[in-house]
Amino acid sequence: MNTIENLEGEYDLLSNPQIMKYYSLLQNIGVFKHIELINKELKNYKNLLSGARDIFNRTTIDEIIDAAVRQISDHLLPSFIVFLWKPLQSRNDITIRSYRNYKPVDIGINITSITPFEAFFRQYSRPVNLDKLITELNDESIIETLNKVRPELIIPILGPSGLYGLIMVGCKILGEVYTQNELVFIENLMSFVSQAIQNHLHYEQTLRDPKTGLFNHTFFMARLSEEIARSRRSKFSSTVIVMDVDKFKNFNDSYGHLAGDTVLENISFVIKQAVRSVDIPSRFGGEEFTVLLPDTGKEIAWGVAERIRTAVAEAIVPWNTPLPQVTISLGVFTFNCNEVLTASEILTRADEALYQSKEGGRNRTTVWDDALFPNIEPVQE
Repeated sequence: MNTIENLEGEYDLLSNPQIMKYYSLLQNIGVFKHIELINKELKNYKNLLSGARDIFNRTTIDEIIDAAVRQISDHLLPSFIVFLWKPLQSRNDITIRSYRNYKPVDIGINITSITPFEAFFRQYSRPVNLDKLITELNDESIIETLNKVRPELIIPILGPSGLYGLIMVGCKILGEVYTQNELVFIENLMSFVSQAIQNHLHYEQTLRDPKTGLFNHTFFMARLSEEIARSRRSKFSSTVIVMDVDKFKNFNDSYGHLAGDTVLENISFVIKQAVRSVDIPSRFGGEEFTVLLPDTGKEIAWGVAERIRTAVAEAIVPWNTPLPQVTISLGVFTFNCNEVLTASEILTRADEALYQSKEGGRNRTTVWDDALFPNIEPVQE
């Protein structure tokens, strides 16, 4: 096949008499080959922009990761991809997701923190090969894990706050080495991924309590108002759980405010583990927490509340000296379209149930009902 037949716009070229007149000369001096290379570069940039658009259209970090993995898989055909992500800046915990042929798999990456990589990628902010990275690392357990898996490339996800995560890419399925153009593609794609993650983090900061990582009071109230309106249309029941740390002042007075903060962080972690992704757990203020459970009736909500209460009571809070058992009291209120209530009235009823748990001896869950609280006076908006 002639070189010119591979060019975009070949018919425009062939229809030009001047081009055809000097066709042999242009071919001999490499003009058509040069145009072909330019077209390949344009195609790569189109792919990159398409990938960037896909990444920026995602609304969660998980979706951003999925989009990045798909773009790399489509463009490079690697044998595997691993994404390591630090979900909370205040914790060392990381999330690890591995893929082969677009499908999640476990390939044996046993890394519990990306902190050992931070110093290296402050100096080398571009994709590197495994041998280069290993010579600079001082963590033997990480080196052992990397040597077992043998990724071909390690790509940092960097931003103003440092290292957000890593992408590890295996060798090509067909055994070819990564070309310089492919490395440039990866580097450019990662700049879009980093920016998308930064944008998401900045947005999340407006919704989250910085100490616990739960949603803040403002976001919770906004979502509760939305859920009230939705429940009136859909006729489904939804539930609010309000919880308070029992005798929290004793932790601050006896062990200091840092110990109190650790207690709150530990409770927040338990709450996040106990609820669904569609639920809205929040730090409502001080030592009080709330959870909005959309499309959830009274019995299921009670089970969720009890699961949280039990898990908090059984958890051991890490501290220099042993802390006493931490317990919480909870109030549960379920609402639907049968009665028109405001957000404040719903929270008032959940609070009344919470106070009943306190009065009943603490470390318990109370579900609000009309027989238990016949004379409640709602708080006006």
